Amino acid sequence: MLSDETNTSTTSLIIGASSQIGQALIAQLLAQAGDTRIVAVSRGVLELPESVRCISCDYTPEAIARVGDELSTWAGSFARIVICNGILHNENLKPEKRLEDLNLQSMAEVFRVNTFLPALWLQALAPIVRSQQACPIAVLSARVGSISDNRAGGWYSYRASKAALNMVIQSAAIEFARRAKNVKLLAFHPGTVDTPLSAPFRANVPEGKLFTAEYVARQLLDLMTDLPLDGRASYLDYAGEPIAW
Repeated sequence: MLSDETNTSTTSLIIGASSQIGQALIAQLLAQAGDTRIVAVSRGVLELPESVRCISCDYTPEAIARVGDELSTWAGSFARIVICNGILHNENLKPEKRLEDLNLQSMAEVFRVNTFLPALWLQALAPIVRSQQACPIAVLSARVGSISDNRAGGWYSYRASKAALNMVIQSAAIEFARRAKNVKLLAFHPGTVDTPLSAPFRANVPEGKLFTAEYVARQLLDLMTDLPLDGRASYLDYAGEPIAW
């Protein structure tokens, strides 16, 4: 079980910590001055300093609930939370270019990772974040989840799963405004990041728009510092610019 020895102004929770953005967030936080404390949730074993509390989770509903119970010993202590779970492609699926490419099994997997898992994390975190401690919660979304911004089509499962994620975030923000006024929810578009996720799709990325995970982590942490506790969800890109839902 986790101990509750924590500085309420500096404790961060990174979910999906084995991703490159998750690892970059941890590195940025460790580099900050002060008594920064980090809890990292990941599927596998991470090589991190002993000061980082690591929790293993296979992201089943049962495992997420178990981690929620474990985190309850730190209830009210988190100053920021980032949920990094996401999938665009793997060896068994890839973004669809046309309707004929749709496959129910692939669609279900994309929705499971991109929409259902973050929703389950928000469910597990709801009783943990209620306190006087301001706690922004950032969830990695994507600009292609914007319905009004969709001009190219395609990528049906990924676009739809991120649009659905955005609705989950909007609804959760309304509920948190009643139950935990200290929480601010952010749907964050990191841009195209130099990770295996983007590797097959970089040919059309404009010059200067392929970002390192370190840059994105720095931008996100800066954004989270300045977010207002306004009881609404924000949908922002890496530069802090709002995106139309």
